[in-house]
Amino acid sequence: MNKNPTASIEEYFDEMADPRVEYLVHHQLIDIITIALCAIIAGADTWTEVSQFGKEKQSWFEQFLELEGGIPSHDTFGRFFAKLDPEQFQNCFLKWVQAVFSMTAGQVVPIDGKKLRRSHDRSNDRQAIWMVSAWAAENKLVLGQVKVDDKSNEITAIPTLILRKK
Repeated sequence: MNKNPTASIEEYFDEMADPRVEYLVHHQLIDIITIALCAIIAGADTWTEVSQFGKEKQSWFEQFLELEGGIPSHDTFGRFFAKLDPEQFQNCFLKWVQAVFSMTAGQVVPIDGKKLRRSHDRSNDRQAIWMVSAWAAENKLVLGQVKVDDKSNEITAIPTLILRKK
């Protein structure tokens, strides 16, 4: 039995068939998939945003990806995912998500409210914005956050955060 379980993206996507022509490959499959998954989790909606995210976080990605061809362009992401077998991708993705879920099952999720720095506007008499966040401490990941309504407090925003579906 593995005493140190992981949810490595590479571990769960290593069986993925690469749909590209071998001699035209400039980026490793795992590099493209890892950057895309991280970018989408961070809120990217387009291949341009995925590529931009990769460029902005390149030094971080270089700590664990090879990136021999640098960060792929938005066109490369688009072409790659257009050729990818969606059923095979879904199977790998679900196995990875299940691994992440099993590693975090039963963990405490701290909920905390914070005032956003420099969010007030004295010239327009607007008070600072307060946000309530749910945090997956073990994964160092914000699970969700909501703005506290004006003339309210953190406690009234917590049910909205917990019941939020997206």
